[in-house]
Amino acid sequence: MGDVANSSVEFHPKPRQQREAPHAGGFGCTLAELRSLMELRGAEALQKVQETYGDVGGLCRRLKTSPTEGLADNTNDLEKRRQIYGQNFIPPKQPKTFLQLVWEALQDVTLIILEVAAIVSLGLSFYAPPGEESEAKKQDGAVAMEMQPLKSAEGGETEEREKKKANVPKKEKSVLQGKLTKLAVQIGKAGLVMSAVTVIILALYFVIETFVVEGRAWLAECTPVYVQYFVKFFIIGVTVLVVAVPEGLPLAVTISLAYSVKKMMRDNNLVRHLDACETMGNATAICSDKTGTLTTNRMTVVQSYLGDTHYKEVPAPSALTPKILDLLVHAISINSAYTTKILPPEKEGALPRQVGNKTECALLGFVLDLKQDFQPVREQIPEDKLYKVYTFNSVRKSMSTVIRMPDSGFRLFSKGASEILLKKCTNILNSNGELRSFRPRDRDDMVQKIIEPMACDGLRTICIAYRDFSAAQEPDWDNENEVVGDLTCIAVVGIEDPVRPEVPEAIRKCQRAGITVRMVTGDNINTARAIAAKCGIIQPGEDFLCLEGKEFNRRIRNEKGEIEQERLDKVWPKLRVLARSSPTDKHTLVKGIIDSNTGEQRQVVAVTGDGTNDGPALKKADVGFAMGIAGTDVAKEASDIILTDDNFTSIVKAVMWGRNVYDSISKFLQFQLTVNVVAVIVAFTGACITQDSPLKAVQMLWVNLIMDTFASLALATEPPTESLLLRKPYGRDKPLISRTMMKNILGHAAYQLTTIFTLLFVGELFFDIDSGRNAPLHSPPSEHYTIIFNTFVMMQLFNEINARKIHGERNVFHGIFGNPIFCTIVLGTFVIQIVIVQFGGKPFSCSPLSTEQWLWCLFVGVGELVWGQVIATIPTSQLKCLKEAGHGPGKDEMTDEELAEGEEEIDHAERELRRGQILWFRGLNRIQTQMEVVSTFKRSGSFQGAVRRRSSVLSQLHDVTNLSTPTHVILSAANPTSAAGSES
Repeated sequence: MGDVANSSVEFHPKPRQQREAPHAGGFGCTLAELRSLMELRGAEALQKVQETYGDVGGLCRRLKTSPTEGLADNTNDLEKRRQIYGQNFIPPKQPKTFLQLVWEALQDVTLIILEVAAIVSLGLSFYAPPGEESEAKKQDGAVAMEMQPLKSAEGGETEEREKKKANVPKKEKSVLQGKLTKLAVQIGKAGLVMSAVTVIILALYFVIETFVVEGRAWLAECTPVYVQYFVKFFIIGVTVLVVAVPEGLPLAVTISLAYSVKKMMRDNNLVRHLDACETMGNATAICSDKTGTLTTNRMTVVQSYLGDTHYKEVPAPSALTPKILDLLVHAISINSAYTTKILPPEKEGALPRQVGNKTECALLGFVLDLKQDFQPVREQIPEDKLYKVYTFNSVRKSMSTVIRMPDSGFRLFSKGASEILLKKCTNILNSNGELRSFRPRDRDDMVQKIIEPMACDGLRTICIAYRDFSAAQEPDWDNENEVVGDLTCIAVVGIEDPVRPEVPEAIRKCQRAGITVRMVTGDNINTARAIAAKCGIIQPGEDFLCLEGKEFNRRIRNEKGEIEQERLDKVWPKLRVLARSSPTDKHTLVKGIIDSNTGEQRQVVAVTGDGTNDGPALKKADVGFAMGIAGTDVAKEASDIILTDDNFTSIVKAVMWGRNVYDSISKFLQFQLTVNVVAVIVAFTGACITQDSPLKAVQMLWVNLIMDTFASLALATEPPTESLLLRKPYGRDKPLISRTMMKNILGHAAYQLTTIFTLLFVGELFFDIDSGRNAPLHSPPSEHYTIIFNTFVMMQLFNEINARKIHGERNVFHGIFGNPIFCTIVLGTFVIQIVIVQFGGKPFSCSPLSTEQWLWCLFVGVGELVWGQVIATIPTSQLKCLKEAGHGPGKDEMTDEELAEGEEEIDHAERELRRGQILWFRGLNRIQTQMEVVSTFKRSGSFQGAVRRRSSVLSQLHDVTNLSTPTHVILSAANPTSAAGSES
């Protein structure tokens, strides 16, 4: 009934008879009726309850429950209710089994080609040509078949997730995935062309050499031998394709995001959608709440206006008349949630614990500071004795409670935003506790002398008032506007919620990083401006706007009341504070910023929210942050990331991790593309010149494993640094491969190709060994080709260290020991390489090397580090011929159907798949493979059981105020002043 209460009144049982129809199970309400009731909101829901059940009490009677006590602890009754109404949880989706994931991975076209080649090669290996011994089960293709499907199955398991359908407008969540997909497809096409050309050249060369130059005839008994040659050529071509296609990209994204998610938990960011990590790295705007996010959310009354006196500190009880003190204590104690209370501190010397709504906690704390106690009042008038409660909502910004007096009359207590509730006051208590007329000019005087100074000190001002009704003048309680009027003001209090000490520095970091921070709050505009100034959101001398919700809507709507994007585009660039705003205003602002085309590129917006009504804004934003402590379950469900500490500084850490993800992928790309270029050219050129690839199929797969799985894990787990916040956001159109990275890729590829080809054609002379070129079909492994393979791997290991820096930095070892995973992988790969070379034998086409040969391989590998310094010396600006690569797909590359609203969210990878591209890109936008994150989220019951904060003006923030002696102020009717309106 929370939504009903938010917009109307909460009824307590009254004597009212209504015929209740019998229902199955002994309850007076069916599951279908409850479901239909929950679909209604506001006055419509209230009307439905009244028409069908009489009131809330009638509904409770039909369900055989109590509005105050709840369900009885009866096991049989609870089980019966479960059978009739079902269990109160959402059943999880059935996950795919491992075998299903493997089967889907095996549908990859590249894998199918490998499997066919491996099966043919394996079958032919059992045939022994005349005069030759059988080499059964020794073919490279067979080993390729053994290794490659398992590798792809692993990728499939980590990538595949069920797509979710959404009935809300689609948003492009992942910028990185679109760029990666387009780049990978381009590389895959180039690799396919290279592999096809390789096979054609090898086949033509063999046919011409054998049947034309040598003049041999095709003999039937030699057919299997010839077929084996063709299969060998085909496997070489497929090997080129496998090496060229960057299967490691999805894996790198998965590892980087999953690693970041795990680490972000330590930084109080519980990530629900993995793609939110990298999206946050591109954020250009943050729309933040104030209460609890920018401030400590520990509210205290520090100023008050009681009995015509403005106190700038808590007054002594003796300074107040007994009548004022008694009314104040009762108004605060009764007109607040009874679940809100002040408890003793857990540790000696600590502050008392605030439980419940923080604004109400501040008021209850004020009662305790006055040496009074709220608990005896509540015991005297328990919650079930309250006659009527008008709960708080964001429209009327007030809460009222009615109690029955001993004389059969009624008393209404009300509290709310001072500028709103004071308009409903016609009287005020003077210093003697007597009623004094409170006219509009008096109200204007109070606004000028009391409320505005408090607000300028960063305090939230709350008015506390009451009204008495005689027994003979009982009003129509359903008419709230009539009931909550003609009030008598008891007090106006100023509540402080200090800015978190770490927030100003965090906001400075955001601004330095090119991110605009905007405050969206329900507070008074003066209070909001004061807090914004203390946080550093607004600076003296800057051209900015601070608007109230009403003024904001006036500026962005036309004469018909419709929002115009053109009008909004004139407001949001300068807007820094939106005060007295509603959740609808927040959604309007977020949508307007995202839909704007005024800048060079679309804004990437992050939003914080805690209330149920914040759901649309959280959904619309590129990244939605829900409050883990004060947030509702609806807000958490609509969010991408949950802030477990409700702290703005955690958002800044999310920005760092997001940018780190982007840089980690770029590091991996720089490394992998260098390996790709070298491996493909070596395999292609070597095969065309020597009729055999210097790097064998299994060796290629080991290299592929190094540059895919191991490199992904090593380079994608680099921790973030503060230097990431010293640059502007990359933007949605920034290419993945910058000109500096292209310089590094081509520069290191040139070094490696020169080394490999030198070893290939003159290496046997340098080492005084037999040549491995033009070896027979089943000849044993040669030292020559083993040295080439070993040197190639050594160069990749040291180039992996170079790849740690992508912006031209010279010190590639900086921070290397801060990443133990990287060090472990590099050393582990080196050890495995020793084992493969020395003991791999024929399966790995390796011959053991001597110590001298190993030292030469290491020497050439270390040369990569020296060559990296040479490349860093060359200014990128002088290399005009270099081009960037890895741009994201443009809108013209997407069909109208894909851009349609309200359909299933389709990511860029899925679009490429629909065009017949590589299968393993499916689900790149949903690679939520971190089961630990899921289990952590399930364990987050501590958040869901935490105190909830009402979305209201009663949940806003304040600042430190000046403490001084009480100032006696008599509000005179002689000096009327006008209230401050919205301002810019």
